[in-house]
Amino acid sequence: MAFSNGPRTRSRPSTARICTIAGFVCAVLALLVAPLIFAVLGIILGVVGAYLGDRPLGWYAAGASLLVLLLTALII
Repeated sequence: MAFSNGPRTRSRPSTARICTIAGFVCAVLALLVAPLIFAVLGIILGVVGAYLGDRPLGWYAAGASLLVLLLTALII
């Protein structure tokens, strides 16, 4: 007879993780589509994600967006 610990529930992603993932997506879109708009949006979302608790990845997302912004500024 198997005992259960209760119903299985999926953990919901936190708002910080969602902002961080959106920041990385914006960094990629900045590289491919519109650098100024998406890079600034990626920096903002990365910083918000970091302040909400997704510390290392939020800062990495902001840094990646800043790097893309600087690279595209050098190319243009």
